[in-house]
Amino acid sequence: MKKLQTLLLAIAAIAFCSLPASAQFRIGPRLGMEVNSMRLNSSIFDNDNRAGFTGGVQAEFTIPVVNVAFDLSLMYVHRVGQSNFKNDNGNLNADDEALLNSKSFKKRDYIEIPLNFKYKIGLPLVGKIVTPYIFTGPSFAFLASKRAITEAYENKAFDVAWNFGLGLQLFTHLQVGASYGLGITKTVNRLNTGITAPSTPIEGKNNYWTVTAAWLF
Repeated sequence: MKKLQTLLLAIAAIAFCSLPASAQFRIGPRLGMEVNSMRLNSSIFDNDNRAGFTGGVQAEFTIPVVNVAFDLSLMYVHRVGQSNFKNDNGNLNADDEALLNSKSFKKRDYIEIPLNFKYKIGLPLVGKIVTPYIFTGPSFAFLASKRAITEAYENKAFDVAWNFGLGLQLFTHLQVGASYGLGITKTVNRLNTGITAPSTPIEGKNNYWTVTAAWLF
């Protein structure tokens, strides 16, 4: 696992070092909220739809003329609730539900490093006021909260997801975006301790919606 982490970080470093010298560099704070479902109205911020928050710093490299950019962020993520958990039977019994509703399962903290390829859609006349963009790329998350859940399960220390998103750049500095993170790796391990686990083994991945705003200087 450590070799995989080193390889992924090395790929990210090479990608940024390979950018042309004419690329424009900007950096600034980025804040956001994770939600259970994407809604195109104010109800997206309702209490029952909130699933955590995130904050950190974002750096962006833009290649002039072609409107192609890469952004790299260093984010703290507090994630509440889990999705896409199941067992081998596809159903959860009462013991499984109790485990999934436990605090250790529902709340996790990560240091997350998303790396995105971004395409900005240039609009005539209003390009300096509003610029739509789409983006995609991997996200590498390192567990910052405790690993132990129960005697039978533990959180994994490293998680990988792939982001798909879109957004708007306003007045060249403010970027407001929404993305869906598709979990690639499993987030929990079942321990071989001889302890009886609920029914059949539970597995799951972090799938999440995130809404963020960044101000780049």
